[in-house]
Amino acid sequence: MTDPQLSRIDGTSGARRHFRYFDYVMASFVAILLLSNLIGASKLAQVGGFTFGAGILFFPVSYVIGDVLTEVYGYANARRCVWMGFFAMVFMAFMSFVVVAMPPAPGWDGQAAYESVFGSTWRIVIASVAAFWAGEFVNSFVLARMKVLTGGKYLWSRTIGSTVFGQAVDSLIFYPVAFLGIWTVDQVLTVMVTNWALKVALEAGLTPLTYIVVGWLKRREGADVFDTDTDFSPFAKAPSV
Repeated sequence: MTDPQLSRIDGTSGARRHFRYFDYVMASFVAILLLSNLIGASKLAQVGGFTFGAGILFFPVSYVIGDVLTEVYGYANARRCVWMGFFAMVFMAFMSFVVVAMPPAPGWDGQAAYESVFGSTWRIVIASVAAFWAGEFVNSFVLARMKVLTGGKYLWSRTIGSTVFGQAVDSLIFYPVAFLGIWTVDQVLTVMVTNWALKVALEAGLTPLTYIVVGWLKRREGADVFDTDTDFSPFAKAPSV
């Protein structure tokens, strides 16, 4: 995925550079992340005899955008987006807890339905936030390192490869923390592996779209970031812009 018309820059330069479309991509990443957790997480759907959480249809889109962020803007900028998503999820969980806990007004009969949709248990909240944080950082790290190793070629290999590892870490954290002791070990393992495979398959299916978006953004930004000098710690501070 290299283009001679693009300026190849290192990760430090990419972190300092002002990109035209970065803020829009970051906003899309956080919005899809929150909506997929808020709207789809509580509903079980069944299609063709297969039962699954409805949110799984859209959550992988946030991983696609995460891939785009790292591929186009570099790990340091993707790290900013992961932290933004993390704090947005924490605030969403806090706001849901406060709103659900407030006593309903007399005559309002929607409390039970409200609790059913927005009243996630503390285990699921902690599992969701921790799994997202760890999974996204692994996803971004693997993609950034593979980009350097492949010289920017074979975009499909690093988008799928990073998802394999990132979603594996996400699933290994979320399902045991959220459901172990509530579900049997066999149920946890079955759902964990099944959903991991489905998410990876969805990501692979979206590869053509990833190519289109990455190519369009790189041409508009006029740069291609390679993380050859990047501090990959999640807690590292990026150079000032």
